[in-house]
Parts: sequence; structure tokens; C-alpha cells
Amino acid sequence: MRKRSGKEGRYVFDSSAFFTLFEDEDGVETVQNLLKEAQKGDIIIFGSFVSYTEVFYVTYQEEGEEKAQHRVNLMNRLTITRVDSSPELGLIAGRLKAIHRISFADAWVAATAIMLGAILVHKDPEFEELGGKLEMLRLPYEENL
Repeated sequence: MRKRSGKEGRYVFDSSAFFTLFEDEDGVETVQNLLKEAQKGDIIIFGSFVSYTEVFYVTYQEEGEEKAQHRVNLMNRLTITRVDSSPELGLIAGRLKAIHRISFADAWVAATAIMLGAILVHKDPEFEELGGKLEMLRLPYEENL
């Protein structure tokens, strides 16, 4: 496969995409295929620092610190570029949070996708609030949400 140009070749994984992978949930094939494409250099996948934090604390609460650290270590080994906070990113996230009814963490993840011109990969209905602000690849939502 040849390298995709523009937005088609850039993705941001929300924490829900990481949980889809770790928990083998509906949509795991999509996440795995994107990771394979990234390994081949055909696309670039980004992960917000907030998603690393979310995966750690949710896993810590539900399954303990050892499993949480293990998952973050796995995330660090994936072909994903971590995006940390910056003044520009903070302003984009702040605008999103001020205008839309989304969580603080989701504002940062969406801001990352907007700033990088990337497609947001998620299974979080809260992102629907953002409408046409960014392109999304929706993984199958949980039945009980």
C-alpha cells in the first residue's frame, strides 16, 4: 500500500480506541489494521498524552497498578507518536471545552486531531457533540451507553 497523503494518512487514537484493542472489543480489527498500516509507514497514528493518562488510571482503578503500567508500556511500544501539551494545543482544547459539552479529556484529544489535521478514531458518543469540526472514524459503540 502506498503512503496516503493529507488527512487520510493521519489518525489520532482516543483512549476508547486503545481500550478496544486491549479488551478485544467490537472494532478491534479496524484498530489492528490501522496499527499494521502505521508499522509499514503507510499512515501516522498519534496519541494524546491525555489518552495515556486515561488508560493508566481507568485500568489502575479496575485491574490494579501492575496491569495499568503494563498497558502504558504496550502503548509506548506501538507505532504511535505521542503528542504532549503545548500552548497552541491548550488553546484549541480550551475553545472546544468552552463551546461544547464534552469532557476535559475529550477536548484535548479532539484538539489534537484538529491541530494535526487527523482523523479521530474513537467509540465515544460524546464526540458527536463536535459535529463537523473534525473527521472521525467511529468504532462500534457499546450497546449499553
